[in-house]
Amino acid sequence: MKQLSQTQAEIQAHRLAVIARDCLIDEARLSPKPGLVDSRGNGAHHDLSLALMERSAHSLTPTFLQLARHSWQRPADIALRETVGRLGREGEQRMMAATDGVNTHRGAIWALGLLVSAAAMLNDNASAQEIAATAALLARLPDSAAPKVFSKGLKATHRYRVPGAREEAQQAFPHVMTLALPQLLRSRAQGAHESDARLDALMAVMTSLSDTCVLSRAGMTGLDAMQTGARAVLAAGGCATFAGREALARLDAQMLALNASPGGAADLLAATLFLDRVSQPASCSI
Repeated sequence: MKQLSQTQAEIQAHRLAVIARDCLIDEARLSPKPGLVDSRGNGAHHDLSLALMERSAHSLTPTFLQLARHSWQRPADIALRETVGRLGREGEQRMMAATDGVNTHRGAIWALGLLVSAAAMLNDNASAQEIAATAALLARLPDSAAPKVFSKGLKATHRYRVPGAREEAQQAFPHVMTLALPQLLRSRAQGAHESDARLDALMAVMTSLSDTCVLSRAGMTGLDAMQTGARAVLAAGGCATFAGREALARLDAQMLALNASPGGAADLLAATLFLDRVSQPASCSI
């Protein structure tokens, strides 16, 4: 593993934090996303807006920076896991202060926080697979200070007996690594515009994810509609085609009618964008 000077390490930590923040903003702005906040409007949400999502993303930059600093070249052990957990919870508090108590990015803090830490642990030039696998090592370790109360997502995983965000991370982000990232690269290779390639990646996640945000708001009816609709978009040729866009519009209308918003899939899209970007050689100045 290449050793970096303290100054170089700080530059890399800043790079990771900025990439994580930018991926959250890119995900929020991407349009048209079914049921989700985007540049068109608030989707199925009454308490969220694009401006709020962007403010939330900016508020998390210091959290991502601290995660990168504390994880730099560290092994995956309980001490680091508990540090990552503490910094993540502090980041949630910072986010809630910035959004006046609205939960904008709690799931993204978990996913991106682990990935930022894993990328810093590996130092530099790690592959997406290596980063995801290292994040899984961290996610599988216990955190004695973790809150014992059940979030909406955890309640949904228990009620419907499906895996959630915790299992996704512990299994090295299979929806990112086997679905979203390959679809992103495939759509780009086929000549799709970047926004269409990212939408295709989102659809790939939605084809099979047990999205607890959808389950909490619309139950199994909403989840079935999400998965079936996403499959239809990709089967029609993806978001770069006319038929794919028509299928996407139908899915959007259905999600809005069901008051369903695939926030878990959106978090994994941000994670996909992060892994895609951070596994590339650094080409921009901070």
